[in-house]
This record gives sequence, structure tokens and C-alpha cells, in this order.
Amino acid sequence: MTEVANNTAHKQNEPAFFAPWHVRLGGGEISPRRLSLLQAIDATGSISQAAKQVGITYKAAWDAVDAMNNLAGQPLVISQHGGKGGGGAHLTNAGMQIVMMHERLSALQTMWTASLDGVDADVLPMLRRLTMQTSARNAFFGKVSQIKSGAVNSEVVMALQGGDQLVATVTNDSIDRMQLRVGITAWGLVKASWVILAHENGSTKTSARNRLCGEVKRVVMGPVNAEVVLQLDGGNTLTAVVTHDSAQEMAIAEGQRLCALIKASHVLIGVDD
Repeated sequence: MTEVANNTAHKQNEPAFFAPWHVRLGGGEISPRRLSLLQAIDATGSISQAAKQVGITYKAAWDAVDAMNNLAGQPLVISQHGGKGGGGAHLTNAGMQIVMMHERLSALQTMWTASLDGVDADVLPMLRRLTMQTSARNAFFGKVSQIKSGAVNSEVVMALQGGDQLVATVTNDSIDRMQLRVGITAWGLVKASWVILAHENGSTKTSARNRLCGEVKRVVMGPVNAEVVLQLDGGNTLTAVVTHDSAQEMAIAEGQRLCALIKASHVLIGVDD
């Protein structure tokens, strides 16, 4: 990994601060992990060996190479198949330029990170999280506490603050691509329109895997829909958009106890690359 941690990161049981460089191209960003893959391909001359060096699967490495070549609008990596000495790969001139720039920026980052010695290691990663923007109204941050694997999909359980948990159904391909495992931090994204509200004392059974309860903090009534914000028992807030008629029928008001029902398939999982 090319991410550089501050000096306290090397101390056992202390949080690490990561401030990676991203290369922004016309079609998107090349992340630190992919930049590391480019470096490894240059060093080893092999995509399979580079994948092992970076710590990703061979398939994930090929997917990353294809994505980088597409994002750059020109080949950064050229591969050869077969031959007497087997297949191989090398960087084009454009790929070399990306790697050289990345190495220079990493050196500058090392100097900059060293100047932050003594700064609370929890604050800076938090700043990074606060800059994330998504179209999903609800964004939760937590740790993967359990993964139940199936033939095609896996159930991922995220532990949120205050003891709440969020369960998502994720394809096994996504598990491999994002390198999800127990203990890593992740995002849980849920659109407000995917949230179903129910009274806490209701006896109706549903197929929704998630049931998060709390107190209505705010209600914004509109002519068609109503926005309801719950203060969950664990401390997070959750927003639901329901129809105006439903809000009236349920007599939703501030201070009322409600539960948010969310299908596991409606929870999107994201990780920092």
C-alpha cells in the first residue's frame, strides 16, 4: 500500500491515519491501491505477481487494469499472453508517468504526515469521512462484524455506534472486489425512499432484515411526501420519505417512537479504497 501513516500508527492498538493521494483523470480517480498495482506491475513485469504483492486477487487485478486503461483514455498497462517465457505485462510511457508522479507525491506526503506528529489520529480520518457526498440520504459508518457466505450472495453485518447494526446482502463478487472482511470499517448507504416506518409496538411480522428503532426528531410535511427523521437508540439519525397520507394515517409526530424497516438488499456497502 502507498498510504502513509503517521508515526503513532506503528504503535500497537493505536489508530492509523491514512492520507492517500488519488490521481484524478477525465473519467474518474485512480485510487492508492490501483496506483500500488501499477508500481508492482512495473517492478515484477507480471499482473499475477503484482496482484500477490499488492494483496488482491488475480481477477481483481485484471479488473483494475481494465478500469485504469479506460479511465486514462489510453493504455497504461500492456499485457502479453503466452510465448516461450509465458505471459507478462509492462507499463506504457503514460503509465510510467503516472507512477513517477505518484512516487514524487508520496515522498511529499511522507514529509507532510511527519509534520502532523502529535495530532489526534482519530480527527483526520473523520475529516475525510465528512467530505463524502452520495445521493443516498442515509450514510452510516461502522465496522464489519460478521459475514455469512452463501453460494452467490453473502450477508454482511455492520456494527454501528451505540449497539445498532445494519445488515446488507452483497454478492460474493463484490465481497472479493472490495476485500470485505470482519473488522474493517465500511459505509452503509440507504436511500430514504427505501425505508418503511412502523409503530414500535406493532405485532406485524415482515421480511425486512433490518429493524432500527428510535424517536421521531423532525417531521417535514409536503403536499405529496413527508420527510421523517428518527434519532436512533444507538445515536445515529435515519431519514425516511413516506407519503403524506401515510404520515397522517400513522399520526407521525415529534417525540413518537417508531421503527425503520429496511430490506438487506436495499443496503449498499462501500469501503475506502
